[in-house]
Amino acid sequence: MSINDPFVYMPTQQPLCILYEDADLVVIEKPAGLLSVPGRLPEHRDSAYLRVLKKYPHAKITHRLDMATSGILMFAKHRDAEVAVSKMFQARTVKKNYIALVQAKLLGEGSVDVPLITDWENRPRQIVHFELGKAAKTLYQALAYDESADITRVLLTPITGRSHQLRVHMQYIGHPITGDKLYHPEPAQSPLKRMALHASYLAFQQPLSGESVEIKAQIPF
Repeated sequence: MSINDPFVYMPTQQPLCILYEDADLVVIEKPAGLLSVPGRLPEHRDSAYLRVLKKYPHAKITHRLDMATSGILMFAKHRDAEVAVSKMFQARTVKKNYIALVQAKLLGEGSVDVPLITDWENRPRQIVHFELGKAAKTLYQALAYDESADITRVLLTPITGRSHQLRVHMQYIGHPITGDKLYHPEPAQSPLKRMALHASYLAFQQPLSGESVEIKAQIPF
């Protein structure tokens, strides 16, 4: 895909937006269109991780966001913090919320609990596969419906952390995320020039200091 495509969101070399920092961790707001970690090709070297390394040379990434997803991204400043945070995520004691705009009218709240697996012939796409897929669960809550655009604003809470989980789960129930080039049948019809998925909330008990941490990011759409 050409970078001249008007539907490609190109992040600028703006200064890091730091949402939280302590002796062990630094949390930034990743812009849409920026990789979490470097890709294989030279043109994909720029990433949130490399930008963080310029200020924190010993930083380690603790989790990832899809390139098209914006929002809260956490890094450990040293190895001990990386190990402690990894255990925290494995124990599922971290609370994460996302805001998304999805197609059509979604009502109420509920959960999507269907297993996912990589579609190897169409990587990086993921698909629902009840026999071979890994367990995946997402909670959703409809917040507001825009009738003129036929779009619902929704709060998403991933219980598991599978690749593309929120995107596939919303597509599975008939409400793909607007602007999603992989899972929305007509992504270019989105009112935004990006995928409307934002990591907006992160809460946890700092594993080394024991302090309670709550981080919120403004919603850009």
